[in-house]
Amino acid sequence: MFERPASGNRAVIVQLDLGEPGQVERLNEISLLAKSAGAEVLAVVRGKRRAPDAALFAGRGKVEEIGAACQEHQADLVLFNHQLSPVQQRNLERELQCRVVDRNALILDIFALRAKSHEGKLQVELAQLEHLATRLVRGWTHLERQKGGIGLRGPGEKQLETDRRLLGVRVKALKERLAQVERQRKTRRRARERRDIPTVSLVGYTNAGKSTLFNALTKAGAYAADQLFATLDTTSRRVFLGRGTVVLSDTVGFIRDLPHSLVAAFHATLEETASADLLLHVVDSASDDREAQIEVVNKVLQEIGAGDVPQILVLNKIDATLAAPKVERDACGNIARVFVSAQTGAGLDGLREALAELLLGEDVPAEPG
Repeated sequence: MFERPASGNRAVIVQLDLGEPGQVERLNEISLLAKSAGAEVLAVVRGKRRAPDAALFAGRGKVEEIGAACQEHQADLVLFNHQLSPVQQRNLERELQCRVVDRNALILDIFALRAKSHEGKLQVELAQLEHLATRLVRGWTHLERQKGGIGLRGPGEKQLETDRRLLGVRVKALKERLAQVERQRKTRRRARERRDIPTVSLVGYTNAGKSTLFNALTKAGAYAADQLFATLDTTSRRVFLGRGTVVLSDTVGFIRDLPHSLVAAFHATLEETASADLLLHVVDSASDDREAQIEVVNKVLQEIGAGDVPQILVLNKIDATLAAPKVERDACGNIARVFVSAQTGAGLDGLREALAELLLGEDVPAEPG
């Protein structure tokens, strides 16, 4: 597993405008990610390009500006709010003489901090090793002095071959263990289906308040905090609704540009979402970026095969927007959106009644509070 150095968390953030919308929100998000990883953000370097530079991503002039910011603030870490290729990362570290971490590696690092269960740790380690595999050569640049020709010949080449082989063995072992976990999960799911218990999965953008809502509905006491990726390990509890019971599951939050290696590693966990009878899509209604966040979540749901699962939008944090708790229906009379505050409990009765109507066939008042 990746271990963070004891020092080296004085960071400069780099964000380039490559034509994507929501630049302010993206910058706020990388700042929160950096904070969640334990970094101290000392400066932000911004710029605009039509396309990334093949060698340095940011271009020579901008890299000099980043280097000057590092020297001025005595930073030892540069966080790019972009995905860097192994070559770009290696070139940037050579130019800047400090560690360079891209968005994917930063998210992986936070996942490593947050994983608590055995399965979660296996999933994160697999994602980290597959990310590391493309960058393995970086660890052996000190052997370039020993090479006898092109590339890393002699002991450097042998060490690389050994390291790649060992890494491959570990990746294979992790995949086998996760496959076993997935089989066990399917067995439990079939048992639930035989008992005919409806299942509901909480999904949403990271920090939308899913775990707080889960705790409010189940009294489970799952970990909830105002930080990105507070929840990694799926937690399931039974919830009694009127005359029946449903199983409610809290899941990992999504984020824009979620690394594919993480989606693949968390396949077994995310498959629970795809097999649910209903999704509660929790949205931070107080966020200016909520529409883009809804779009990101729906895109990830499509990727994991959950795009066709029925869902209700749960507009959370109405205590911050001063909106009234209510249930909204579409033109056909179907429940479309529920306004709640998981923090204060406002609107939770309406949400419970909406779940009972959809999953247990019970009537719900037109405008529950």
